[in-house]
Amino acid sequence: MGSRARARRAAAVLGFTGLLCAVLGAVMIVLVPTLIKQQVLKNVRIDPSSLSFNMWKEIPVPFYLSVYFFDIVNPDAILLGEKPQVQERGPYVYREFRHKSNITFNDNDTVSFLEYRSFQFQPDKSHGLESDYIVMPNILVLAAAMLMENKPMSLKLIMTLAFSTLGERAFMNRTVGEIMWGYEDPLIHLINKYLPNMFPFKGKFGLFAELNNSDSGLFTVFTGVKDFSRIHLVDKWNGLSKVSFWHSDQCNMINGTSGQMWAPFMTPETSLEFYSPEACRSMNLIYKESGTFEGIPTYRFVAPSTLFANGSVYPPNEGFCPCRESGIQNVSTCRFNAPLFLSHPHFYNADPVLAEAVLGLHPNQEEHSLFLDIHPVTGIPMNCSVKLQLSLYIKAIRGIGQTGKIQPVVLPLVWFEESGAMEGKPLRTFYTQLVLMPSVLQYAQYVLLALGCVLLLIPVIHQIRSQELEVKNSPSVVLAARVAV
Repeated sequence: MGSRARARRAAAVLGFTGLLCAVLGAVMIVLVPTLIKQQVLKNVRIDPSSLSFNMWKEIPVPFYLSVYFFDIVNPDAILLGEKPQVQERGPYVYREFRHKSNITFNDNDTVSFLEYRSFQFQPDKSHGLESDYIVMPNILVLAAAMLMENKPMSLKLIMTLAFSTLGERAFMNRTVGEIMWGYEDPLIHLINKYLPNMFPFKGKFGLFAELNNSDSGLFTVFTGVKDFSRIHLVDKWNGLSKVSFWHSDQCNMINGTSGQMWAPFMTPETSLEFYSPEACRSMNLIYKESGTFEGIPTYRFVAPSTLFANGSVYPPNEGFCPCRESGIQNVSTCRFNAPLFLSHPHFYNADPVLAEAVLGLHPNQEEHSLFLDIHPVTGIPMNCSVKLQLSLYIKAIRGIGQTGKIQPVVLPLVWFEESGAMEGKPLRTFYTQLVLMPSVLQYAQYVLLALGCVLLLIPVIHQIRSQELEVKNSPSVVLAARVAV
């Protein structure tokens, strides 16, 4: 009898333990998703107490700027009216350093900040040196010529004489460093003297000069502390709620985030919208596919085919016109009225006539499309590669001899890739706190529930077996068995 009593007590203890496990597992199934959501909301908002605040303030991801130049093979032939031929040179790779300053928390649930950037050349990652020479269009000469197209012939002749006096030609041979970060040109001083409002720069001219050791404007974004529905969205840029570069209210709107973090709990229906000061517009990326990055689940977002489509192909883009072929965006209104165009590299996803007009271009999706891989639960980028191209529309201008017989063409100048991937300690911390721990909790709740159910079966089975033994050993059963014998 003593052994049976001990067995009953053991079964009862196991059953009680099973009940606790089952209840705890059920409670976790109900509460854990809410707790995880609260934890995510707490750690992705812009607040000094949040886990992601230091990541937002001093971006720990090593960013690189890879620049490819289109070296012109036949500049003299272009002046005679022949088709341009280019050779891609590069990449010339720069480490990009970013940090935020002047961080000011406002009373309306927003924070204002300036983000400074600087670039450092990386010879070991580059295919060439900053001392390499590249033949490129003389942007100052050709842009000034285009601006003079409808001016009186007398002014054009004066400009031709000025160009000749200063030794200016339609094409130039300069080093990568000069093209990137600026070079002295007497034409700049001359234009600033007689046409002071034509160019926004006063000293050196370089394609990336205004980006180095400078900020991208004063951003004011929502922190999500009081109103989570607007987390990371841009409230104002340089004090403006919309820009004035374009010809429609929709195109002038400042939409989305500042391009560094997005709202958490994404779905495949979510779009990725951000404002780019360099492009002077908001951009919208769309979901393509799910994947993983270093064990972390991600959503990949890519550019829609309509991103740089012209107004006739995609009417909402009409405000960015005057347009040329579809697939390139005219950015002259925000680039000192120079006929500059933004597109994907090698005119990928653009009207084929653009690539056919220049020898040496080979657009393809693998090399020239952009993507952002985002952790959908937190809205934090894990891996990104943003690729864009800058081109110049050139043609012969009657009265300006330096333009010769150049046939109208959108000529690529440079394409560049900004890329970065989370790694090292930030990646490990992110994985542990926002991926591993929630996964452990999620599995633990079902393990507890299953274990509880198994332990609950033990007293039930014990009770059934005990009853069978009692029936088997009862006097009536024993007597019946003897009579049968």
